[in-house]
Amino acid sequence: MDIQFIRRLAELLQKTDLDEIEVVDGESKVRITRHQPVTQHFQPAASVQTVAAVPTGTAGNPPSTPVSASVPDLPEGYMIKSPMVGTFYRAATPDTAPFVEEGSIVKAGQALCIIEAMKLLNEIEADVGGKVLKILVANGQPVEYGEPLFILAPER
Repeated sequence: MDIQFIRRLAELLQKTDLDEIEVVDGESKVRITRHQPVTQHFQPAASVQTVAAVPTGTAGNPPSTPVSASVPDLPEGYMIKSPMVGTFYRAATPDTAPFVEEGSIVKAGQALCIIEAMKLLNEIEADVGGKVLKILVANGQPVEYGEPLFILAPER
């Protein structure tokens, strides 16, 4: 793949609401992602309440919602969000151990979970290395695009 092709992919990512593009051509593979650290708190889907949304991101990053007083404080850190709608799984199969636990140290590119979408299993990888502070979704729970999945304390 040539550099001009990769630049066009990056421009496409900026012009759309996509967070990630991956292209495989034979043995060549390029993956471009757009993730930004988020330090604001959010309203978990499990305890939805009426709260005004505060826009915080670009067109490709869904806005966060402040946490109300009834929701326990969540740690601040780098938030990994769902790049798609689907079903969240912590392990590759029901018989295997989860990819990560709270407190696990992960490296950039390491698998964190699987999201099943349209009968396809999509591995979600950490785009930064660090410590898993909080897993925000239960195993088998449906997730929406942009829904927070993990909070990491990035390596410094």
